[in-house]
Amino acid sequence: MGPKKEKKVEEVVSLAPKVADGEEYFAVAHIFASFNDTFVHITDLSGRETFCRVTGGMKVKADRDEASPYAAMLAANDAADRAKNLGITAVHIKLRATGGQRTKTPGPGAQSALRALARAGLKIGRIEDVTPIPTDSTRRKGSRRGRRL
Repeated sequence: MGPKKEKKVEEVVSLAPKVADGEEYFAVAHIFASFNDTFVHITDLSGRETFCRVTGGMKVKADRDEASPYAAMLAANDAADRAKNLGITAVHIKLRATGGQRTKTPGPGAQSALRALARAGLKIGRIEDVTPIPTDSTRRKGSRRGRRL
């Protein structure tokens, strides 16, 4: 008889972090809401490693709907599902508008993306506004008397 064949034992590889029971695993959800699109970008706490990034434009076909609250909700739900598969249970939120020379107001998808993350079962830690605000900057667009409508 030939040599005996050893049974191969398959190890289940899990991408989830090693966390004790009852402990939360935090990540950071960067929500960038402009008036043209909404990004939901989930990273580790340092922001160096990306777990998933979904935009409103990836979820709807019409260009004008990319920044809509519905597209932001779909993007946030998708990002939350992927994050939960990786073992993330809680997120800190960093909300950002366009900022700089342009508008400092978050777009229409910001609030619905935040609500969708909370309703998907992720616990919400800190919410921070990280919109870049210039202390002093170059001249704004428009004439001396402003944009006339």
